[in-house]
Amino acid sequence: MTQFIGTGRTGPGKNVAYTGTPGTTSAIGSQTYKVRVVVTTDAFVTTDGSTPSSTSGAYMPASPYSEVFTVSPGQVVKATQVSAGGTLYVTEILS
Repeated sequence: MTQFIGTGRTGPGKNVAYTGTPGTTSAIGSQTYKVRVVVTTDAFVTTDGSTPSSTSGAYMPASPYSEVFTVSPGQVVKATQVSAGGTLYVTEILS
């Protein structure tokens, strides 16, 4: 398993809208194991392809906060609203 210490280079970015229906990114790149996630409204986020909700997603407050998640190549990131739609921004972090 690769270990990440510190930061990495920014790679491709993805953004999708979400509402009560999850926004889903395209697949994460073949050499990407970390992503930076920002949401514009409070949201529930998943990185394992499951549908996010209050019982199956990580709660994320709206920007300016961001979170870094570990992912596997090919996974997708999804977000669904807590109470208002918004935009999910995902930046791949390359080692």
